[in-house]
Amino acid sequence: MHVDDRLATVLDARADGDAAMRIQYRQLLDLVGTSPAQSRSDLLDAAHVRLGELARLIPPDERAAALAEPGVRLRNPRLVAELATDHPAVALAAVRAARLTEHQWLDLIPALPLSARGLMRHRRDLGPAVDARLAQLGIGDRGLPPAEPSAAIVAAAPATGTATAVSPSAVSPSNVHQLPPREEVLPAASGEPGGIGAIVKRIEAFRRNREASEAPRPANDSPRLPLGEQEPAAASLTAFDFATDNVGRISWSASPVAGMLIGLLLPMVEEPASGQARAGIPGAFRRRQPIRAAHIVIDGAPAIAGEWQIDAAPDFDTAGQFTGYIGRFRRPPPRAAAAAATNTEADRIRQVLHELRTPVNAIQGFAELIQQQLFGATPHEYRALAAGIAGDAARMLAGFEELDRLARLDSGSLTLEPGTCDLAMIVAGIVHQLEAFTGARGSGFAFDVPQGAYAVALSGEEAEHLVWRLLATLAGAARPGESLALALRPEGQAIRLTARLPEALNTVDDLFDAAPPQAPQAISAGIFGSGFTLRLAAAVARAAGGRFTRAGAEVILELPAAAAHDLTANPGVHSPYDAMESTTG
Repeated sequence: MHVDDRLATVLDARADGDAAMRIQYRQLLDLVGTSPAQSRSDLLDAAHVRLGELARLIPPDERAAALAEPGVRLRNPRLVAELATDHPAVALAAVRAARLTEHQWLDLIPALPLSARGLMRHRRDLGPAVDARLAQLGIGDRGLPPAEPSAAIVAAAPATGTATAVSPSAVSPSNVHQLPPREEVLPAASGEPGGIGAIVKRIEAFRRNREASEAPRPANDSPRLPLGEQEPAAASLTAFDFATDNVGRISWSASPVAGMLIGLLLPMVEEPASGQARAGIPGAFRRRQPIRAAHIVIDGAPAIAGEWQIDAAPDFDTAGQFTGYIGRFRRPPPRAAAAAATNTEADRIRQVLHELRTPVNAIQGFAELIQQQLFGATPHEYRALAAGIAGDAARMLAGFEELDRLARLDSGSLTLEPGTCDLAMIVAGIVHQLEAFTGARGSGFAFDVPQGAYAVALSGEEAEHLVWRLLATLAGAARPGESLALALRPEGQAIRLTARLPEALNTVDDLFDAAPPQAPQAISAGIFGSGFTLRLAAAVARAAGGRFTRAGAEVILELPAAAAHDLTANPGVHSPYDAMESTTG
């Protein structure tokens, strides 16, 4: 059984003189640098503390020289992170001497200071994943790689003298492993500072390394076009993940443009300020709630400039303290896709109606088979029940048709049949048809049939259905003895039909509320009540280029006017009186 007490032995050794301190510093570098990354102990913590104390006593150039020695083994991420925050010369030597795995580098890079990340770009043995992470953080080649420490710096370290500390290599020589070869960098010129020859050699080495790292280009015998050496445009960025600190500043991003984003502060204003923000982010941030589909506009480099949509969730530590947001930026969808999304509700309604029609059609079909005795003789009582069921099914299917028509009109997917008609003739004909119901009740419409044609840009069938819905709804809501004034006149480029509301509808605040009828009516234009019927009439008027509105105690229907010679509804009818005679004859 072997007990490794080398670290305890080195820490217990006295280091009173300068030479002893330097020996202890190198021994601790070797022991701590070769300790496993996951090791945690009080002895290791004491070694890190002692290294910090010695760093304050030993000059930076001597510590850098100690790290640059060929025998230094630096494979502990914690020690590399601490040395990277030291003096620039020490940080450079530590980054060069570090021999970490690719996974350890990926975990360590976000914790390194910016200067240390920049030094890492001069190493060519870190692997593509590490290079990609550095590129995401905006770290690129700043110029020529720095020269290796000259021999004079290494020689500046004092000679090793006698000390009471025990050499780790003497305790266990078998633990000394062969280090992987370091990257080859041409040494700096010695003798004369800033030698031209050394600089030229470093430039050539830098050029060769850059050409070797570039992706091979396909062979092409065609001559190079002017400006052909320019790189192709990069693909546009459509989304990226991000994280912020507790004040809303982006502190991390997994995207190729992370260097442009880190440090960006999310807008914390309630109203748009200089076109940069929309309300939503500040309130959610104050209440520590998720951010849903918030929009901001970033002013910056072309890769990140423009409008973005943010979705993020708050993040908390184990103690419950708010640490920031984690989420994603997305480019908003194209306008066409956004417009199509508004029709989703109408599409869902139509799908539901399609599912409802199937069983109702089946019920109606079986009821008609029973009522017509197609399967054999059926008692009259069952035939009467079947006839009632078939009638109810027919009314339900008619209601489904109205719902489907309203959904298609609201979504703009239904285009009315083109044509022209005489609105005065149609109104007079509908009023005459309703007299069979209103005459017995002493109610009805006071309508003076105007002379001449009132042509509108709507087909005769559509206009007849529209006027029927309006007048039948008003007549069904009128009390016995209540007469409703009806007027038709031209209004600019439109034909206006004005009707007085019955008292039962005049007291309703929302005339277009689709509430079910409170009591059955003798005459009705639909099974869903007057509110739904008037909404459907308004949708038809809008689709025809007109409008249907309420003005106090009256409702107004306006339809676009058409030329009188374009009438196509009923060419054989020349006046409203002819229409009335044709219905009674």
